[in-house]
Amino acid sequence: MNEIAMPRSAAHLVESLRMTNTATSVFMEILVLSGSYIAETDREKQFVIWLAQRDQNIIGRGTVGFDLDEMPWLEHDLEPMKQFMLRMIDGARNKTQWQILDYEPGEDWCHATLDHFSAMIQALDQSHVDEQQYMEWTALDEEDEYEPTIPVGYPKCAQHDVYLSCLGCVICNAKKGEDD
Repeated sequence: MNEIAMPRSAAHLVESLRMTNTATSVFMEILVLSGSYIAETDREKQFVIWLAQRDQNIIGRGTVGFDLDEMPWLEHDLEPMKQFMLRMIDGARNKTQWQILDYEPGEDWCHATLDHFSAMIQALDQSHVDEQQYMEWTALDEEDEYEPTIPVGYPKCAQHDVYLSCLGCVICNAKKGEDD
């Protein structure tokens, strides 16, 4: 089970989104497909990559939940990035790039879950931004020598056309997980 939650100071605004491990994988894949399709700026690509790094097939099942203030928000572009996230959610709701998947996500579940996530994003405000999260996420350390957190040049998977994270392609990794 994974949980996406509002920042603690805003927990009363919108209930946490709780999903099974399989549901979480579907959720992340459809968001990454949509986001990869519409992202234009480096910041938009960074948000897609941040979501792609919540890859249970690499990180481990039940370990990829997060609070919204852990996302790479910055005070100066909070509103444009919220708008990007809402467009990404709308794209996922409209099945953007779903033909790439080798399964058909349940539409009713996806709509309800995406609507819930959308309400969470909309409730976020300046007081919930923790820029330290972004600084830590983007900081290079010795472990990043060969694979930085944000891959240089924002490469995409040749097969699935999604942005690669330092963990690879979230969809390729899901297929490998099925084969194991």
